[in-house]
Amino acid sequence: MSRKAPVVASCRCSRVRFEAKGRPILSVVCYCDDCQEGARRIEALPDAVPVQDPDGGTAYVLYRKDRFSCVTGDQLLQDLRIEQQSPTKRVVASCCNSAMFLDFEKGHWVSVYRARFAADLPPPQMRIQTRFSPKHAELPKDLPAYSGFSLKFMVKLTAARIAMLIHR
Repeated sequence: MSRKAPVVASCRCSRVRFEAKGRPILSVVCYCDDCQEGARRIEALPDAVPVQDPDGGTAYVLYRKDRFSCVTGDQLLQDLRIEQQSPTKRVVASCCNSAMFLDFEKGHWVSVYRARFAADLPPPQMRIQTRFSPKHAELPKDLPAYSGFSLKFMVKLTAARIAMLIHR
């Protein structure tokens, strides 16, 4: 599936808009402790909408950093870190407290909250970090599920990094 036109990710009130160009690296649902804690903190903001799925997972679409950019509302973006020195930050649109994306600063990708897109996106491909899923949660059996990061996940991230390095 190739994408010629960029897809738009916007906050709930549309004051913040991003463009994502090209194909996403991957589409996943993550259950790690950090994603669950980040979701709780974002959902506690005034008028914020839910970030987590009922089963405790957070749905993301991963894009290369060089293919994801803010087109309006940059001044409204606010970083949220679980720990002050953490290399992982969640970025929220302060106008409506919409969770926009997660940035692992040492990485070459961003994990965009799937709910930020109105476009038809590829369906989630896997569930990752399921060992952290809430004890009461019953995970759907519709996708491959991995207790950590799958080999496919790591290969896709590595291939995206190589493509960036050779400017493809």
